[in-house]
Amino acid sequence: MASSAPVLQQHNNFLFTFSSKTKNTNSIFFFNSYNSSLNCVTKPLASTSSSLFSSPFQTSSRPLIRLTRVSTAAVEYVPPAPDFDFHKEIARLKALKSKLDNCTNLKDRIRVIDSDSRVNSFFFSHKNSFSRVLETLHLDEFEVFLLKCVVAAGQQHVFGDVCTEFEQKRSSLKSALYALAEMIENWDVNGGNGGGGGGVNGYGIGTEEHEALRSMLKIIGEVERFYDCIGGIIGYQIMVLELLALSTSERQSLSHHSNKSLKREIIEIHPPRALDLSQDLEYASQAAIWGIEGLPNLGEIYPLGGSADRLGLVDPDSGECLPAAMLPYCGRTLLEGLIRDLQAREYLYFKLYGKQCITPVAIMTSAAKSNHERVTSLCEELHWFGRGRSNFKLFEQPLVPAVSAEDGQWLASGPFKPVCKPGGHGVIWKLAYNEGVFQWFYDHGRRGATVRQVSNVVASTDLTLLALAGLGLRQGKKLGFASCKRNAGATEGINVLIEKKNLEGKWTYGISCIEYTEFDKFGMTDNSLSSYSLQAEFPANTNILYVDLPSAEIVASSNDETSLPGMVLNVKKAITYVDQFGSKHSVPGGRLECTMQNLADNFFNTRSSRCYDGVEDGLDTFIIYNERKKVTSSAKKKRRHGDKSLHQTPDGSLLDIMRNAYDILSHCEIKIPKIEGNEKYVDSGPPFLILLHPALGPIWEVTRQKFHRGSISRGSELQIEVAEFLWRDVQLDGSLIILAENVLGSTTIDENGETILQYGKRCGRCKLENVKILNDGINWNSKENLYWKHDVQRFEAVKVILHGNAEFEAADVMLQGNHVFEVPNGYKMKITTGDSGLAVELKPIENKLMECGSWFWNYKIMGKHVQLELVEL
Repeated sequence: MASSAPVLQQHNNFLFTFSSKTKNTNSIFFFNSYNSSLNCVTKPLASTSSSLFSSPFQTSSRPLIRLTRVSTAAVEYVPPAPDFDFHKEIARLKALKSKLDNCTNLKDRIRVIDSDSRVNSFFFSHKNSFSRVLETLHLDEFEVFLLKCVVAAGQQHVFGDVCTEFEQKRSSLKSALYALAEMIENWDVNGGNGGGGGGVNGYGIGTEEHEALRSMLKIIGEVERFYDCIGGIIGYQIMVLELLALSTSERQSLSHHSNKSLKREIIEIHPPRALDLSQDLEYASQAAIWGIEGLPNLGEIYPLGGSADRLGLVDPDSGECLPAAMLPYCGRTLLEGLIRDLQAREYLYFKLYGKQCITPVAIMTSAAKSNHERVTSLCEELHWFGRGRSNFKLFEQPLVPAVSAEDGQWLASGPFKPVCKPGGHGVIWKLAYNEGVFQWFYDHGRRGATVRQVSNVVASTDLTLLALAGLGLRQGKKLGFASCKRNAGATEGINVLIEKKNLEGKWTYGISCIEYTEFDKFGMTDNSLSSYSLQAEFPANTNILYVDLPSAEIVASSNDETSLPGMVLNVKKAITYVDQFGSKHSVPGGRLECTMQNLADNFFNTRSSRCYDGVEDGLDTFIIYNERKKVTSSAKKKRRHGDKSLHQTPDGSLLDIMRNAYDILSHCEIKIPKIEGNEKYVDSGPPFLILLHPALGPIWEVTRQKFHRGSISRGSELQIEVAEFLWRDVQLDGSLIILAENVLGSTTIDENGETILQYGKRCGRCKLENVKILNDGINWNSKENLYWKHDVQRFEAVKVILHGNAEFEAADVMLQGNHVFEVPNGYKMKITTGDSGLAVELKPIENKLMECGSWFWNYKIMGKHVQLELVEL
C-alpha cells in the first residue's frame, strides 16, 4: 500500500488492520470471545539450536492474520438467495441437533426426529401407505431415520420428481419439494408406475430408483456415522449453512462488535523460520542419516481418496473416469511410483545395515471413480509389490453431499442421487482412528509416519523426506512440514507461524497452514500489478508431513470438531454433473472439506510471556525447507490444448524431474544440457529424457558415487532401471535403456503363499566403462510422443535387458546403431572391441556368486555421510 495511513478491511468476524510503516505490509486481526470457532490449541515442536534454523523468509516485521476455518465463499462471489433466511434455518436445525444429542439410543432419536415440523408434514400425513412401502422395501429403523434426517435438513428434493407436492416452506422455491408419503400413495399397487414399467414388489418405484435409494442410504448412513462428532447429517448441514451465512454485512457487524470489546484475543501470523536443507548441507545430511536409522519406526500414509477431476483421466478401454493414482506416469502408475520411492529408501537401509525393513503403508481411498476397487485391484495385480498383503491397510473415506453455493441445497443428478464428492484429505485422521489404522501401525512397531500425496512426483527426492522424518523422530516432534518457495498464483496454501495471546494473557505458538482458498479473506491476494505480495513472504504448503502417531491419535479420537481439522467450504469452483436426462450441469457449489495438515492446529505450545526470536526451536511443530524441485512438482491437472502454462501438469513435473537429473549428473563431471524455464518447452519436448531408478540413491550423494565423467548430448534418452550400476567415462548420443528384472532383489513365496521381495538377493548388475553410444534415438518430431508417459517413438536405441541376477559389462567399446543385449538369468555378458567389431562373451556366473553377484557396492556411514566402495569378487 502506498499510503502510510492505516487502512481497515473487515473480513469474517474480525477487524483487519493493514499499515505500511516499513516496506513490508503488516496486517493485524483482532477478535474477541464472540467468535467461538477458534478453539484450536496446538503444541509445536522442539528443534535444534536456533543457529540451525536459518530463515529463507527474513522480514523486518511480521504480518498478523486471524486463522479460522470459515467459508471460503466470499459474498461478492456467491450472494445468498435473497429470501432465504440462513439464521432461521440454522436456529431450527441447531435446536433439533441439541435434542438429538441428548438421546441415548436410536428409538429416542427417531422420536425426536419425528417431532420435527418438516418430518411430520412430509411423512405422517400419509402414515399408512408409507409404512406399507417401508415394509416392502425392507428398510430398517436406522435407514428410515436417515431418510427423516434428510427431510429435516431440508433436502427432500433429492428424492426427485417421483414425489408429489407437499407443503411449501420457502417462498422462493417453486418446486416446493414433494412429500415422500404422497409419492408412495401414487404408486400403482397393481403393478407399474403409471406408465407400465413395473415397480419393485408391486409398487410404483422402478428398479433403477430402488437401487439409487439403496446407494443413497449407504452414503448418507456413512455421513451420519462419520460426522457424528458434529451431529451427523443435521450437523453437516448446520456447518454448511454457517459457512455460507458469513455474508459481508454479517462480517462487518461482527467485526464492529469485536472492535468495541475491551477483552480480545490477538493472533499474529509470521513467516516461519525453517531448517534450509539447501543451505545447511552438513546438518541436512545428519538429519537424513537419522531418517534412515529410524526407518524401522516409520509408517507411510497415502491419501488417495480425492476425485482428481482436473486430471480428466479416462480409461481408454472402458471410457470410465479414473482416479489420480492410476495416472500412467513415466511408464508406471502414480501409485507404483510412491511404492518405488519407498522401496528405494528401504534398499538404502538394507545396504547400510544388512537388514530387511518393510514399511507398513496405510492408503486412504474413496468410492469416487471406483477409487477403492481400482487401487485394490492394482495392488493385487502387482502381488502387493512384493511386500505382503499384511503390510497394507486400505481404508475408504466417506463421500459427502455437494451443495449449491446459493443456499446450501444438496445437488442431485436424479431421484435418490445426490451429487457426492470425497470430504477432503483432512478426514484421514478420524477415519484412521475409526478403522483401527493407528493400532495397526503400533502392531507393526511404528510410532511415526510420513505422509505424501500421490500427485507430487518429486516428494521423495534426495534428502527431503528422510530429513523430515529424521528430525521428527530424533527430536520427538508431533508434526512437521516439508516446504519450499511458493509459486505466485499457485493453487497451494502457505505455511505460517501462528502467535496467539488468549484472554488469560498467555501466548501460544505453532507452525500451521492457510489454504489458498482463504487468501482473499485475509487480504493476501496475488497482485500482478504490484511488486510486493504478502504471500511471497511465506513458504508453500506441500502436504508432505511427518506425524507422531500417538499425538495424531489423541486428536482423532476426540469425538468432537477437532477430529476434523481445517473445515472449509470452498465454493469458488463449479460442481459439474450430469442429470438423469443426460444434460450436463455446472453450478457454483462445494462440499464440506477438511485439511489434513491443519492437524497441526492441535499442537500449539503455550508460553507465559511473548517470544520474539527463535520460538520455532522449542515447538512441537516444525518445518524444513528445500529447493522447490526437490519438494513439490505435481501432476494434478491435465494440460489443455493451447495452454501456455505447464504449472501443476504432468508435462511441467517431468521438466522438474529432468532438472533434478541435471543437478545429479552435472556434479559428476558429466557434460549435459541445462534445462531452461518451462516457457521454453511449451511447444516442444524436453531437451533430453533421463529417468533414473530412485534406488540408485535415493540420496544424491549416493547416486553421484555411481557416475563418473562423460557426456550426454541434447536429445538423448537415458533410462536406468538397475540399482547396482557403474558409469565411468560414458558418452551418450542417442538412446540407452537398461532394464533389470531384479532391480532391488529377487522374490520368494512365503508360508502364506505371498510374494515377498528379498532385498539384495540376486540383483541385476551393469557396468559401463569407457563406452561411447551413438544412435538416432528418439524421433523428436513424432506427434505421437507423450514424454511424461515415457511413450515415445524411437529410430534406434541400445537396450540392455537383465533377467534375474544377470550381469552386463561393456568396456572400451563403441556401440553404434540399434542393439539389444538380453542377458539370461544366471549369466554374465561382457562386451568389448574385437578384431572384426564387437566381441560378446557370455558365461555363467559362479555358483558361489549367484546370490551376491561378481561385484557389488558396499555402503558405509562415515560421520554424517554415506560412502560407497566397489567390491569385486
